[in-house]
Amino acid sequence: MDIALLRGLTNDARTSVSTLAKRLGIARTTVQTRIDKMESRGVIAGYTVKLGETTRANRIRATVLIQFEPRTGPAIIQRLNSMVEVEVAHTSSGRFDLVLQVATPNTARLDQVLDVIGAIKGVLSSESLIHLSTKIDRAI
Repeated sequence: MDIALLRGLTNDARTSVSTLAKRLGIARTTVQTRIDKMESRGVIAGYTVKLGETTRANRIRATVLIQFEPRTGPAIIQRLNSMVEVEVAHTSSGRFDLVLQVATPNTARLDQVLDVIGAIKGVLSSESLIHLSTKIDRAI
């Protein structure tokens, strides 16, 4: 039941409790109770807006893979956190230490951001991959 509720909210977080209850064939109070429990357990961390293709079309996105010197990670992450263009940063296993998602209004700004990232003390190398189009997006 919780998974069905999460799917419904993922598709449209503005779906009313009554609508969810009708779709699932359960009482509105049951839906509200389950949502409240998922929120209190941290299963649902919040509700957000997902930008439409029209808005996203005006942004250049890239995945940036970073390899850094040992013990420089915290300082590098702190510096990346101050850069508004860095939307997401993940640590990773393998050849690269960090995987970033970066968004800029144009390629010229992306080039500048990549230069700044490459110049951060401790960064050994980086590789960037520009996102062309989104074919599947099931991110929750």
